[in-house]
Amino acid sequence: MKKFILFFSLFIFSCSEETIFFENSYVIENINIIDPIDGLSSNKTLVITKNKITEIFNSNEIKVSKKNKIFNGEAKFLIPGLWDAHVHFAYQTELADSMMDLFLLHGITSLRDTGGPFDFVNSYKQNSLENPKTKARLKIAGPLLDGKFNVYDGSDHTHPVLSIKNVDDNELRKNVEMLIENKVDFLKAYEMLSPSQFMLLTELAKKNNLKLTGHVPLSINVEIASSSGLNSIEHFRNIELSMTKMTNDLLKERKAILKNKSALRGASLRSLLHNKQRMRSIYNLDSSKIKNVVDILAKNDTWQIPTLKLYKNFASKSYKSKQYDSYLNLLPKNIGENWRKTISQLEDNEDKERMDFTKWQSSMVKYMHKKGITFMAGTDTPIGFLVPGLSLHQEIEELTNSGLTNLEALKAATINPSKYFNLQDSLGRIKPNYIADLIILNQNPLIDIKNTRKISAVIKDGFFMNRKYLDSIKN
Repeated sequence: MKKFILFFSLFIFSCSEETIFFENSYVIENINIIDPIDGLSSNKTLVITKNKITEIFNSNEIKVSKKNKIFNGEAKFLIPGLWDAHVHFAYQTELADSMMDLFLLHGITSLRDTGGPFDFVNSYKQNSLENPKTKARLKIAGPLLDGKFNVYDGSDHTHPVLSIKNVDDNELRKNVEMLIENKVDFLKAYEMLSPSQFMLLTELAKKNNLKLTGHVPLSINVEIASSSGLNSIEHFRNIELSMTKMTNDLLKERKAILKNKSALRGASLRSLLHNKQRMRSIYNLDSSKIKNVVDILAKNDTWQIPTLKLYKNFASKSYKSKQYDSYLNLLPKNIGENWRKTISQLEDNEDKERMDFTKWQSSMVKYMHKKGITFMAGTDTPIGFLVPGLSLHQEIEELTNSGLTNLEALKAATINPSKYFNLQDSLGRIKPNYIADLIILNQNPLIDIKNTRKISAVIKDGFFMNRKYLDSIKN
């Protein structure tokens, strides 16, 4: 009997000392995982093979052989790689080549470009596909699909070429079919589309199984846009026009102005309409109208990308601060100096109307969130002096200031955009068989959302980039 007990004890001891070697893999030990669905799991060991997460263990239940390549994650936190769901590579073409590095530097491993000439933005998409371990994943819409009076027509520096003019339905069909043939990832509707053009666009998007995002066209109300097939809305653009007792009168006024008897440029015509109606709507909101709009958006599962930081930047003039000036050091030197010069010429005073608009936006995020509407985090960088990469962290902070929990804000920048592109089973979570797009943080973002900025390492498609590597790719 004593011999059996001795043998059993030796067997247990030998098993407990057994170590595991993972071939062609590396291991992150003792790290705290924050999955956007499951939340925090402490003290985990993660195995990455090629570009996938292959195993996740409780650290105290596994002994890893020292023959493995091991990264110590003790006291650190692992989150999925982030998405910026609203960027424009073509807005400032001289900055475009630097944007990918700036995104990776800040842990943004996936992007959604919401408007630019197809050939230009597609060149960045193809470069991303060819270099998946060192370039952020990029989904593109190609150009904005606008109407007869095209807004982003390249006529001035604030309206570079981002869109396609469509005089009638036939031209729109031709342009959309060209984009579909060239394999865009989604489509984007813009503000000057006629009602018939918008309906045709929703029909073509559905037929080709593509998401349709955009601004609510000024020729219709948001209820019609959502119910007809606008899957997501950027910036809450023009939804306030349907949230006032004056809604019908405002639409009648817009339709008359949209005839454009003065032959204004598209950008000028749109600005005229915004200036006449936006703040009139904000200052005459109707609670029953707000409820009706939000209920329809919720019923139709129309997602929102509010870009809160963009408007707050303009309203509060935060780009005038010394801290913001230091952010411009992240940009290539010549571009940073150009931004400084432009900023120095702008007024310092806070814009009251814009501040009132940003307060309304924040209240809408809170209200819509309670109603179950889904959000994605996007920024519109580099518009509004928003630094690529950094601005996504600022946007996440604004989402938490507007009622989302820290975990919900992370969800808006991880699994939600993945789901938008039907990638939810392979990207945006920390689970076995998911793509290893990950960020290692020095502190817990569930305690302070600003900790998303405290990046120790970024993993893209399984490729581990430590702090030294990240710092080496600046500019």
